[in-house]
Amino acid sequence: MTEKTTVPRGIREASSWAGRLLLIAAALAVLYLAVAFLSPVLVPIAVALLLTALLRPLALRLHRWLPLGAATGVIVLGTIVVVGGLLTLVGTQFTNGFGDLTAQVADGVNQIRDWVRTTFHITDTQFNAWFDQIRETISSSGDLSARAASIGLTATHFVAGIFVALFALFFFLYDGPRIWQWVVRLFPRAARDKVGSSGQIAWHQLSAFVRATIIVAAVDAIGISLGAAILEVPFAFAIGVLVFILSFIPIVGALLSGAVAVLLALVAHGPGVALIMLAVVIGVQQIESHVLQPFLLGRAVSVHPLAVILGIAAGSLIAGIVGALLAVPTMAILNAVGKHLLSGDAEPDREPEPDPGLAGPVGEGPEPANA
Repeated sequence: MTEKTTVPRGIREASSWAGRLLLIAAALAVLYLAVAFLSPVLVPIAVALLLTALLRPLALRLHRWLPLGAATGVIVLGTIVVVGGLLTLVGTQFTNGFGDLTAQVADGVNQIRDWVRTTFHITDTQFNAWFDQIRETISSSGDLSARAASIGLTATHFVAGIFVALFALFFFLYDGPRIWQWVVRLFPRAARDKVGSSGQIAWHQLSAFVRATIIVAAVDAIGISLGAAILEVPFAFAIGVLVFILSFIPIVGALLSGAVAVLLALVAHGPGVALIMLAVVIGVQQIESHVLQPFLLGRAVSVHPLAVILGIAAGSLIAGIVGALLAVPTMAILNAVGKHLLSGDAEPDREPEPDPGLAGPVGEGPEPANA
């Protein structure tokens, strides 16, 4: 006779959960591959959504005096002019100051080399050997022609992405509510109220995050660039633009932009001015973290700082700079929408800012063609 063997209950439950987790992991892997494949389209769409959250109030105000199409066109053209003007000013400043910076870099490198040599007793022969090794490593790190082709392909995707983002921005500003109403009607009738209210909460979170981040970024950029200008650090205006852009990546962006400002001060004027620049950067960031962040971002985004750091790290690993940029608003939206859906309420927990057409009835109107 053969003795029957029974699988323990814990093993059965563990295997059942393992199977479910494997299915979820497989679905997430497929989703990741799909998003990576469609990233040349999805990334410009995400950027257009961020710009829409920032610019829609301006478009609605301008709509009081102009037709909506004309107001939207003015907003989009104004955005192009402002961004193009900033890039032109940065390029002009960099071009005019590049020669002086090259000489300053040579002097700074010599000062650093002398300090390291006297402090750590390192000879010029060792320095030259290290530099030769670094140069050989760089020159032998890959096929230059393949890298050039990759850079060209990336530049083509970048230009195409700009046009996609601009077209999406125009239609999001002009016809965003009706686009959202159409998306909601893709869902079954029983789920439309939940989807519609979740969309209102998500849009409120995104708008609040973008507006608060713009204010924080502007204060950081003005403070650090003024300090750099007073200390006569090269490319003070470009530093301000860099600080403004990187401020959209909480915590990590401030560290990177501050490090660039301090490094330029060190190269241009030596350790003394670099320490003063470091004090300016720390002072501005302390004002941001202890005054602006609690009153602006703290109210707009209910995400723990540890979750912010982990989210940025995960986003940068998954999608690089774009992932780090989108990590915090994505986490804020998922957190708010998740609370809303788990609460069981049909209406949002808090009233979102009025947006004509966005909160209209979602169960009416013609069905989409594929519904």
